[in-house]
Amino acid sequence: MYYNGDGYGPRTYEEQYEALRGLNTYIAKVFGWMFIGLLITAGVGYYVAGNLQLFFAIANPVTLILLFIAEIVLVSILSARITRLSYGAAVALFAAYAAINGLTFSVIFLAYDPASIATAFGTTAITFGVMCIYGYFTRADLSRFRTILFMGLIGVLVLSLVNVFLGSSSVDWVICLVSLFVFLGLTAYDLQKLKAFYFGTEGDYVLKNNLGIFGALQLYLDFINLFLTLLRLLGGRNNRRWS
Repeated sequence: MYYNGDGYGPRTYEEQYEALRGLNTYIAKVFGWMFIGLLITAGVGYYVAGNLQLFFAIANPVTLILLFIAEIVLVSILSARITRLSYGAAVALFAAYAAINGLTFSVIFLAYDPASIATAFGTTAITFGVMCIYGYFTRADLSRFRTILFMGLIGVLVLSLVNVFLGSSSVDWVICLVSLFVFLGLTAYDLQKLKAFYFGTEGDYVLKNNLGIFGALQLYLDFINLFLTLLRLLGGRNNRRWS
């Protein structure tokens, strides 16, 4: 008999193997949905950036505010009703969020040169992967850092709002550094939380799959925010004129 140190009770070696195989399959599926979300965002953003007439139609303040509200509504629905939504509805809402985010993401393809985007993406992929590996294998309970990470996130939002009026490069640098640590921490925490989703919903496959979509959304947001932070730190502006 083998005791599972994660607190899910004693298991035979065969049961432990099956549990780990099921967990790995589950996490791989979640990552698959996360990558699909990233592809949707990148595809929509690239298409809009290549059509300047469409881009300027989207880039007006009223449209951007409406898109921002739509994103908040979609995330709120997924967060509040994820246990009651059908799997298809959860997937559709996640895909819709990724597509809307792609509309606002289009500015990146025009504001930064391709080499900077590629460098920031590669760096993000490496750091994101390292933190996911840590979140998967660590035996430390990362939920104890949840309050600190949440406070850091609130601090970033407040500083960002204040710096809209200050326009300080020093404050912007601080925002980037704090954001980097916050979203690296959230990446490890959200990956560990996927393990809790899997073992905590044993037998309830509908709920397990829905929480997998919610987990994909959280990892997607971690990756996007890490990418944006690193792009601000490492990226070079695109000096071409729009026409």
